[in-house]
Amino acid sequence: MQNFAPIALFVYNRPEHTRRTIKFLQQNLLADESRLFIFSDAAKDSSQQVFVDEVRDIIKRVDGFKSVELIERKTNFGLAESIIDGVSMLVSEYGKVIVFEDDLISSAYTLQYFNDALIRYQNEEKVMHIGAYMYPLKAENLPETFFYRAATSWGWATWDRAWKDFEPDISKIIDQFDRKKRLEFSIDGTMNFWKQIIEFKRGRNNSWAIRWYASIFLKGGLTLNPSKSLINNIGHDGSGIHSGLNDIYHVIINPLPVTSFPEKIEENKETYLAIKNFLKTRKGSLWQRILRYTKQKIKGF
Repeated sequence: MQNFAPIALFVYNRPEHTRRTIKFLQQNLLADESRLFIFSDAAKDSSQQVFVDEVRDIIKRVDGFKSVELIERKTNFGLAESIIDGVSMLVSEYGKVIVFEDDLISSAYTLQYFNDALIRYQNEEKVMHIGAYMYPLKAENLPETFFYRAATSWGWATWDRAWKDFEPDISKIIDQFDRKKRLEFSIDGTMNFWKQIIEFKRGRNNSWAIRWYASIFLKGGLTLNPSKSLINNIGHDGSGIHSGLNDIYHVIINPLPVTSFPEKIEENKETYLAIKNFLKTRKGSLWQRILRYTKQKIKGF
């Protein structure tokens, strides 16, 4: 009998997003053999209480899993602290974890992909993170799965052995970077990862994800990813803590199971270039979307 990884689902104040995320998780192939732990954060202020209550009413009725355990926070942790605490708790007990937030639509085979990869690479120290989301890449003939340096946070998994290297102290992270590392960390300057580090230092964000990616990068670790996404984020409607008002990252989920994994534990150069090219073109596209959105707001649309 296989020991499938526990699922950590982090929810807060978005009942409709939570309902959809759970619905698709329930339809996963291994849902009925997986333990689900739902971490429900407490309201930050009285204005959010009604939404938190509605979410908690939804999660109390969840079924379709091997077991369901609710962790209702008594105080507001915030997303970063809640995820760090929940992941630490589960990897300590189970040795591995699959992580979802409340705005992720999954393929019917997403849990199978995570569990297959967790088993396959459990003793490969260099492999530290498994992601299920991937940008809508245009390149053809990419491998079904590949290794890459950056960690995506929209549906992911890891092991206790890797999570032990998570460094929450931003000053310790910054001290380990030089100019060359900053460029490599930012995918040759095509992504604002280093800016996120500096903004965290200045108190302008509270991202657990950028610190996790930095921890992986500084250890020389790699992340496993599918070339066709197994996750779509439905939170880009302005409702989330870090969501935007655009669909630049919208994808069509791969409806098929993942059957192929890389043998060599090294970053795939072809896919790295495909991601880099996507990030380059996305900059102009995103700016155009912001301009259109701003014009619409000015006109009162």
